[in-house]
Amino acid sequence: MAQTGKRIRSAREGIEVTKLYPLTEAVKLIKERAKAKFDETFEVSMNLGVDPRHADQMVRGVCNLPNGSGRTVRVAVFARGPKADEARAAGADIVGAEDLLETIQGGTIDFDRCIATPDMMPLVGRLGKVLGPRGLMPNPKVGTVTMDVKGAVAGAKGGSVEFRVEKAGIVHAGIGKVSFDEQKIVENIRAFADAVAKAKPAGAKGTYIQRIAVSSTMGPGVKVDPSSVLVAAGA
Repeated sequence: MAQTGKRIRSAREGIEVTKLYPLTEAVKLIKERAKAKFDETFEVSMNLGVDPRHADQMVRGVCNLPNGSGRTVRVAVFARGPKADEARAAGADIVGAEDLLETIQGGTIDFDRCIATPDMMPLVGRLGKVLGPRGLMPNPKVGTVTMDVKGAVAGAKGGSVEFRVEKAGIVHAGIGKVSFDEQKIVENIRAFADAVAKAKPAGAKGTYIQRIAVSSTMGPGVKVDPSSVLVAAGA
């Protein structure tokens, strides 16, 4: 425990708790302090001026990261016939219909993203209580209920990330790995912020994106000046 405390204190040295850092400087600080023995995930958190308890203030969407997420994503697809073949050709890890339903109902969920063609939703709907709490339920709003199976699988494999605001008005995501070049991380963060900005709900009042912070899996958080992130987001 003492060693862990020492490591954390060392990582926090040089970071001013109340300071808002320019994005490029914040990214550099996080990368310099990522000392874990594995390639840590680079994470971004945003406090939004919304109350997701109201339907007109829910924020949800998907962002295609320009430089990928660095994660290996296993994709399951509910489809039949030519669309099933299309999913397999696109690189889907699991493809099926009733057989996939039975597998999931049996307790085996060996995937990170679930995609379905519209005609399969009556079947997939029976898994709502299983997939919903895990954030795996296909949804047309984030492009996982679609006839463009090839594009959806390619996006998931290529580094698209889904986001959904939590009860406290916070949205967060892993947008890369600390091993990424600083510029690639900066580009991914700006793309993510832009996607969140474009998902601004009609019921949002006042300042929409209020605070932004970045961190690595095992490292300290650094507060970021929103104006250095929202270059093109217009939030």
